[in-house]
Amino acid sequence: MLSHRFVTLVALLALALSACGSNATPGVSTPVATTRPSTATTAASTQPAATSVPSATPVAPTATALPPTPTVAPTARPTSPPTRQPTTAAPTSFNPTTTTIRLEPVASGLRIPTDVVSAKDGSGRLFVSEKAGTIRIVSNGQVQPTPFLDITPIVRANESERGLLGLAFHPKYKENGFFFVYYTAANPIGDLVIARYKVSADPNAADPNSATELLRVKHDQASNHNGGNLMFGPDGYLYIGMGDGGGGGDTFGNSQNPNALLAKLLRIDVNNGTPYGIPKDNPFVNKQGFRPEIWAWGLRNPWRFSFDRATGDLYIADVGQNIYEEVDFQPASSKGGENYGWNKWEGMHCYPESAQCDPTGFVMPIGEYAHRSGDCSITGGYVYRGKEQPALTDAYIFADYCTGHFRALSRDASGAWRLTDLINAQTPISSFGEDEQGEIYALGYGDGMLYRVAAAQK
Repeated sequence: MLSHRFVTLVALLALALSACGSNATPGVSTPVATTRPSTATTAASTQPAATSVPSATPVAPTATALPPTPTVAPTARPTSPPTRQPTTAAPTSFNPTTTTIRLEPVASGLRIPTDVVSAKDGSGRLFVSEKAGTIRIVSNGQVQPTPFLDITPIVRANESERGLLGLAFHPKYKENGFFFVYYTAANPIGDLVIARYKVSADPNAADPNSATELLRVKHDQASNHNGGNLMFGPDGYLYIGMGDGGGGGDTFGNSQNPNALLAKLLRIDVNNGTPYGIPKDNPFVNKQGFRPEIWAWGLRNPWRFSFDRATGDLYIADVGQNIYEEVDFQPASSKGGENYGWNKWEGMHCYPESAQCDPTGFVMPIGEYAHRSGDCSITGGYVYRGKEQPALTDAYIFADYCTGHFRALSRDASGAWRLTDLINAQTPISSFGEDEQGEIYALGYGDGMLYRVAAAQK
């Protein structure tokens, strides 16, 4: 029998190859240096048991410098990337010349973790979704042995990007007990499902029979680019990040198709309507040819977005195709409707780079990085708003899934965005989370660790 360590390493390799979406046929392995994380289709037809993670205590990572709208018809290729309008925003408190980060181990023993969320119920607990279909509670640095929820029979997790991918608690969870999950279905295989569950009389156990399915999107042509993030915004609506349907280069033409839910950021009202309502101020309500759920579009695979709890601004980390990873931005004042450019643009560059493209109608990223030294897939994080690490205040902290390279986006004295290399954690980072106090956490996909992000001096 294969060792748990070997099985986990194989799973990680498969995810790295698949998450790196490429132009190759799904399921054909391609070098990480030239491809982008997405999902490799496998021939497995049965749901595997969740694999264990290595039990060895990880070495605390050290600071290591990193290496240096309607479809727009293509016209002339710009001579330089388009730029955002000048901003008058104040510079951030974070000083990239003097501050970096370190990762503090909080809990171990998680099994292929995919998301970490606070219920904001005053308990101090963190809830971690695991790929196979379980949700674990982390309390006082310990992973509780009994899952909060186990839906493994209905989750398809065979392929590297499929599984239980996201979790969100209702803003009034303490009163109504509702929470929401995002998973890929076992039947029909690959469907993207958003479902609501309710906690039982035991605060550490959900009622597995309380499921109400809100949304199901067909996703059977390829196993990669499933999206997976869902989160309540400051407005109380549920936001959902959908991938483009998989393959490579937007094989199925969803990114610039306003009548498709794939490749979009959706915004729905879970408190009114059956099974959900459409907010009246969604940008495409009553617009012919557009799905009214759409809040923003032109996304490839938004693997984690988050709202700044202080400002309401939205940050979207969108996984790139061949060369560039990007962070998109939507100010709190936005009325929605932004088109972030995929598949006409990859980062601030024409896609493919040999193409003719026009920036008109598209919103460019606030930051990007190229694939170097194994980087291949962005994992979005949060703007730090906690109290324990004041040196990190205002910095948007994120990482690369494949390498564990951490970076930060902040504003300089002129209000322009600046990208800063932080550390190399030397472990794949699958997701970030935020506790009730605004402290930031990161998940080690391969080592099964939950880390707290702390400030360190350079």
